[in-house]
Amino acid sequence: MKKTVTKALMTLALIGAPLMAQAEKIAVVDMAAIFEQLPQREKVAKTLQSEFADREAGLKKKQQELRTMLETQQRDAAIMSKDQQTELQRKMESLRSDIQLKGKALNEDFRRRSGEEQNKLLKTVLDAVNKLAEKEQFDIVLPRQSVVYVKPTSDISSKVVEALTKGN
Repeated sequence: MKKTVTKALMTLALIGAPLMAQAEKIAVVDMAAIFEQLPQREKVAKTLQSEFADREAGLKKKQQELRTMLETQQRDAAIMSKDQQTELQRKMESLRSDIQLKGKALNEDFRRRSGEEQNKLLKTVLDAVNKLAEKEQFDIVLPRQSVVYVKPTSDISSKVVEALTKGN
C-alpha cells in the first residue's frame, strides 16, 4: 500500500513539474495612477482650456452684465417707472435664460471634448502597456482594481509612465 501511494505521489510530482515550469507571467497596471502621472495630461488640459476660453469669457461677460442689471434694479427701483422696471426685468430674464442655455451647451461640449481627449490618452496608455507586456513577455496584464493582492514587483505602472514620458 505504501509503495502504491509513493508511486502515485511521484507520478503527480512528475506530471506537475512541467505545468509549474509553464506558469504564466502576470503583471498589473494601476490605470488611475498612470493617468495622474502622465505629462500629456497637462498638455490636454491646456489645449481644452484654450479651446473653450473664448466661450467661457463670453459667458462670464454676460454674467457680469446680469449682475450690473441686478445692481441697477436694486439701486434705482424707487425712482424707476413701472414700465422701466418691467423692461429691465424682461431683459434680466432673457439674459438669465441665455446664460443658462450657453452655460449648459458649454459644459456639454467641454465634457464631450474632454472625453475624446481622454480616449486618445487611453489608447496611448494601452499601446504602451501592450508594448511593455510584449517586451517583458507577460502573458497577462490585469487592472490593479481587479486584484486583491499583488507583489510590488508585478506592478508595471511606473514602467508604463516612464515609457510614455520618454516617448513624449
